[in-house]
Amino acid sequence: AAVTIAGPVAGTVYNWTNNNTSIGLGASGSNTIPSFTAVNATSTPVTATITVTPTFTNGGISCSGPSSTFTITVNPTANVNQPANQLLCNGSGTAAVNFTGSVAGTTYSWTNSNTAIGLAAAGTGNIPSFTAINTGIAAVTSTITVTPSYTNAGVTCTGTPITFTITVNPTGQVDQPASQVVCSGAPTAPVNFTTTVPGTVFNWTNNTTSIGLAASG
Repeated sequence: AAVTIAGPVAGTVYNWTNNNTSIGLGASGSNTIPSFTAVNATSTPVTATITVTPTFTNGGISCSGPSSTFTITVNPTANVNQPANQLLCNGSGTAAVNFTGSVAGTTYSWTNSNTAIGLAAAGTGNIPSFTAINTGIAAVTSTITVTPSYTNAGVTCTGTPITFTITVNPTGQVDQPASQVVCSGAPTAPVNFTTTVPGTVFNWTNNTTSIGLAASG
């Protein structure tokens, strides 16, 4: 917001100086300080001290009053490092997600687009390991959106949210094949494995290769 400098003596000129131009404000000026875009490229708060000197001029004589100061503090922009996506099976434990960033004191809030995976809809801070859930027949993906925030002197500055995903694959399933009894030298019936989970691969083992069937396939 613009800073309007005023006093009780009409006609006074207010000259100001700024000791830290890195915040986006010039080194000096007169009277009103216009609104400007505050800048802080560091990871800690930056403070500029503004010194204002009032001067009244009449009849060619300028009289300066005592200077006064105030500060403008610019908080850093919070950020969060990108977490890795996770892909796991139904019933497996996820890896804990510990959020980090370059600004000390940042807090992290997150939302979860799909609570069916076993994670709450929202929370703050790190996400501890939990048991991933998928009771369906297809992979389920949840998008986690993380928002970093930094608070100083009662002002909260929110950084750019980032997202990552947790994908939970379903548990493989096979329908029960029928047992067979055949005579020696007779062909068996082919066994065609079926499932309710599309994309399932069937690996089998045989404990008695003497019947003419390989040990695995």
